[in-house]
Amino acid sequence: MTFLLDVNALVALGVWEHEFHQRVAVWSRTFASAEVAQLVTCSITETGFVRVLAHTPRYALSVPQAREVLQEMKIRPKMKFSFLADDQDISRLPAWVKSPKQITDGHLLELARSHGMDFATLDRGIPGAFLIP
Repeated sequence: MTFLLDVNALVALGVWEHEFHQRVAVWSRTFASAEVAQLVTCSITETGFVRVLAHTPRYALSVPQAREVLQEMKIRPKMKFSFLADDQDISRLPAWVKSPKQITDGHLLELARSHGMDFATLDRGIPGAFLIP
């Protein structure tokens, strides 16, 4: 299976200090021997990763430093990442999206589905998403 990671899952995977780092790291190791990319990012998840690391005081990274952390993570030999261009417009937003806090999750879920992927998240409140165990 191929999984588009949400921002929080991507941050958890890339930051040792994140409360869910171990959970996501253990789950992601199941893809280490796969021959094709199993973990996917997109412009929203990558810019979200950089924003969180540069904005959160406990990480205390500059934008260039956060960007470098992401780039280094994506080229680790044991990680198999690919990048998905975002080709979805607002018409694809799911009907369950009712509040502003749901917009990005709904968009990413539909982006993943439209490309035959699952949307992997740590958030139990996203209908149809894959909850990282």
